[in-house]
Amino acid sequence: MSGLDWVVLFTTLLIIVIYGVYKSRGTDNMDGFLLGNKSFPWYYVTLSVMATQASAITFLSAPGLAFSSGMAFVQFYFGLPLAMIVLCITFVPIFHRLNIYTAYEFLESRFDLKTRALTAFLFLIQRGLSTGISIYAASIILSTVLNINTTFTTIFIGSVVILYTVYGGTKAVSYTQLLQMSVIFSGLFIAGVVVVKLLPETVGFGKALQIAGKMGRTNAIDFTFDWNNQYTVWSGLIGGFFLQLSYFGTDQSQVGRYLTGSSIGQSRLGLLMNGLVKIPMQFLILLIGVLVFAFYQYHQPPIFFNRYELSKLEKSQYAPELTRIKSDYTEAFKNKQIEVDRLEAALDANDEKAINSQRVLLQAADERTKAIRKEAMDLMIKNDPNADTNDNNYVFLSFVTKYLPQGLIGLLIAIVFLASMGSTAGALNSLASTTVIDIYKRLINTGDSDEQYLSVSRWSTIIWGIFCLLMALYASKMGNLIEAVNILGSLFYGTILGIFVVAFYLKKIGGSATFWAAIITEVIVFACWKANIMAFLWLNVVGCLLVMIIAQIIQLVNGNRPKVLST
Repeated sequence: MSGLDWVVLFTTLLIIVIYGVYKSRGTDNMDGFLLGNKSFPWYYVTLSVMATQASAITFLSAPGLAFSSGMAFVQFYFGLPLAMIVLCITFVPIFHRLNIYTAYEFLESRFDLKTRALTAFLFLIQRGLSTGISIYAASIILSTVLNINTTFTTIFIGSVVILYTVYGGTKAVSYTQLLQMSVIFSGLFIAGVVVVKLLPETVGFGKALQIAGKMGRTNAIDFTFDWNNQYTVWSGLIGGFFLQLSYFGTDQSQVGRYLTGSSIGQSRLGLLMNGLVKIPMQFLILLIGVLVFAFYQYHQPPIFFNRYELSKLEKSQYAPELTRIKSDYTEAFKNKQIEVDRLEAALDANDEKAINSQRVLLQAADERTKAIRKEAMDLMIKNDPNADTNDNNYVFLSFVTKYLPQGLIGLLIAIVFLASMGSTAGALNSLASTTVIDIYKRLINTGDSDEQYLSVSRWSTIIWGIFCLLMALYASKMGNLIEAVNILGSLFYGTILGIFVVAFYLKKIGGSATFWAAIITEVIVFACWKANIMAFLWLNVVGCLLVMIIAQIIQLVNGNRPKVLST
């Protein structure tokens, strides 16, 4: 990066961190640290919810996913608006009326302590692991810019976010997220415009999408019903609905964001706006990935996008063989470019026969370049068995650092840093609040002062930060990060959602039946995932329904009448 980029990067980060620390000064009680004194209007709630959800993973992995496999991932969010409506009708007023810090407090009054503790434990494990992946995503940026190992950048970034969250709590998170999302939206729009401007003069926005479409990258909608297809309209509407309902309704990292709303109406409006804005935002992020794919049909991409791993191979004893592979790759790309030009000419002539013929030839040429890339990756493994050969998460970052104008590079890298800071800080805050309110305050020490609980909250943030750092150091083995984090969530969200659905709607089922149903369900969900019986989104549906069915059966066998909380 240039000197100007470094100035833009550090200035942007410094201003937002100082702003967050300044606005969160005076946070000296539990209500302020965990819920921001419930003082935020709807637009803060909207941007805070979006910023906590839209981590660095979104801005690194989503374009890379579209680059490699197309836009089908957008279907993942189709159930989101429906989930927001259900949440606004049921979850939001109940949580506000009960005046709770965490979603899991409600479960004790409805069921019992063990069901509350189990649900909180499932959340803590899931969110702790997912947050580690978010930290790793941000470390990729710094390691790429500095060309150093992600281990060092992971430790550095994680430490900064931990200190920042420990100081200000949820106020620091929410106030800075307003600025973060403003910068993020602006930067993404600019990035999309610049990608189109960098295309050849004969290739505009429309033709770029046509070429990408002929190579299978604009496949946004799929109405096929297939249990094993990860992204279809049905998996998005049904499986995505259950996942989003659980994520926003029972995951404290999100519940904690909309509980900061100054009223039920402000929280509801904030969630509804999130449901309306999220799908277009995700579509545009994926579209940028498709445009980057079109760009690389006219400009030779690196043989491997992770520069650090590639540089290790270049300095190894296999460097001569890598040079030969690079030469083959360059030749294969030249041949592929000839086919791209011919496809462009066929599109200009609107000759369907020629278009179909060239599409087949171009796809064959593309497979040839992939085969040569595979040779390079095999050589990496030969040189270092622990090498990270999945460079999907580096595609957009590589494009940004190489082709965007000075100043804009620093701004876009700052965007991904900000996204990571927002989502990671929000997650750490939710982990701390759940640990203190649902575990420490309820099971370990029930009689401390508010000041002592605030101190424990800060220490919990540090401890969970260390746990997430350890997870981040392992995250490089998990493939595409945006898929990894959603698969991980799907292993737990269905079960957690099932517990809350029973709590809200099945009034005759008690705590013991729900507790054992949740444990049995979690075992079954993990077994389905390990056996690869269905695409991961369906695990959310299966988990929720199984908890309801098994709890009903256990309750009928048990026959005891549960206590019922009026909601």
